[in-house]
Amino acid sequence: QVQLVESGGGLVQPGGSLRLSCAASGRMFDILAMGWYRQAPGKQRELVASISSGGTTGYAGSVKGRFTISRDNAKNTIYLQMNSLKPEDTAVYYCNARRTDGNSWGQGTQVTVSS
Repeated sequence: QVQLVESGGGLVQPGGSLRLSCAASGRMFDILAMGWYRQAPGKQRELVASISSGGTTGYAGSVKGRFTISRDNAKNTIYLQMNSLKPEDTAVYYCNARRTDGNSWGQGTQVTVSS
């Protein structure tokens, strides 16, 4: 099992920035990729950004150019730098680890973009 703990959410004005962190622990050796998902009220959970074990990154079209995913292998932590935030980015953001035998999820962190 892999345990994931997110932090860094909060309330920010449109155009502002936030950085989310996800610290991983436990069985790390079979993680294929890690990523950030989000779920807004009444909507399905969607993939925002991902980073593979080899370092390849991917982004949803709605966040490309505004969000950046990165990782610190020494700290077993991934980050999501979110710039130029919009009200439609408001959601609960979840960290995900895709393993060879399934997925692990964090508890989620709320991001609210509002004036």
